[in-house]
Amino acid sequence: MDNDLCRLTGAEFPLFAFSHCRDVVAAVSRAGGFGVLGCSSFGSHQLEEELAWIDAHVDGKPYGVDILFPQVQQASSGMSMDDFAAAIPPGHVDFVVDLLARHDVTIARSEVIRDRLPPTAPDEAERLMEIAFRHPIRLIANALGVAPPLMIAHAKAAGVPVAALVGTKDHAIKQVQAGVDIIVAQGTEAAGHCGDISTLVLVPEVIRALRLLGRPYGDIPVIAAGGIVTGEQMAGAMAMGAQGAWTGTVWLATTQAETSPVIREKMVEARSQDTVRSKARSGKPCRQLKSAWNEAWDSPDTPDPLPFPLMPLICVPALNKTFAAAEAGSVSAKRLATYESGQGVGMIEAVRSATAVVQDFKQEFADAFAQFVRMVAAD
Repeated sequence: MDNDLCRLTGAEFPLFAFSHCRDVVAAVSRAGGFGVLGCSSFGSHQLEEELAWIDAHVDGKPYGVDILFPQVQQASSGMSMDDFAAAIPPGHVDFVVDLLARHDVTIARSEVIRDRLPPTAPDEAERLMEIAFRHPIRLIANALGVAPPLMIAHAKAAGVPVAALVGTKDHAIKQVQAGVDIIVAQGTEAAGHCGDISTLVLVPEVIRALRLLGRPYGDIPVIAAGGIVTGEQMAGAMAMGAQGAWTGTVWLATTQAETSPVIREKMVEARSQDTVRSKARSGKPCRQLKSAWNEAWDSPDTPDPLPFPLMPLICVPALNKTFAAAEAGSVSAKRLATYESGQGVGMIEAVRSATAVVQDFKQEFADAFAQFVRMVAAD
């Protein structure tokens, strides 16, 4: 395929696969898509190893990284792990211990708080970015705010395009005026952090808003995101003017994914209505599989979820314990287990390899495009 987005990134087929798993990233890029490693799962000491592995296994194909520089965290620059831990109320720690105990999962109070800096803390995020630019990445993406000048300047010097995830047309305008090269218009159907505008509305709205700004903003490629798990959906998004698709949920149910077998099983079983936007994972509205975890935190008679980035510091250790207990056979723990998931999960019917998913996307896209051409030709 040949469009501005493909020329900017080197993608053969503009299917962008966001994943926290290096195996998925490499497999997608090798198959002709474009893998994007979510770096928020790694400390700076781990990211170098992950990217070196991808370099060695991607067969020279392009890939990118996603690093979070949330604007709301700029005031936390210089904070230590002890500072973050001290900001977590003891009552929230007690609630986690009790919640897990009610679902046959044991966690000590000393284990509740994650023992490393949030990867979104400004100092840590800068370290991750510096490491990323030491590798042959072909894209760097940012979410949860306007891409910082440091990222844009570094990327332009390296000749790497900057992508930014947005949930409204106003966010898109701010991003392009800040200097980003690619907009990812992410609808509310998406997994993880998302707004409340649907992909079907958001994508053409963003494209029109950029065109009204005139050049060069009107020429900036837009990638559609949110609920896309098939090639037919990708073709539909590109018929609206998008130049590619940004996907996430579909890769969580692949054989290479970082997800536990319990989560993959829940995803295959889930319907599209089995997700919910809740602050129970990160402290921000985040779409995830419905479970006893979010039900407990969203109840009016329990502690409110902590603000971002404190909530992940108690969520990650607790859910890791939950996954282990569920895999050991605890039915109650399985009810507690959750993971980020978009509404497209209802169309995931089996666990497949990442390579097979890419091939299916290509075939479905081609079939949808051929059907459209036949329909137009018939007129």
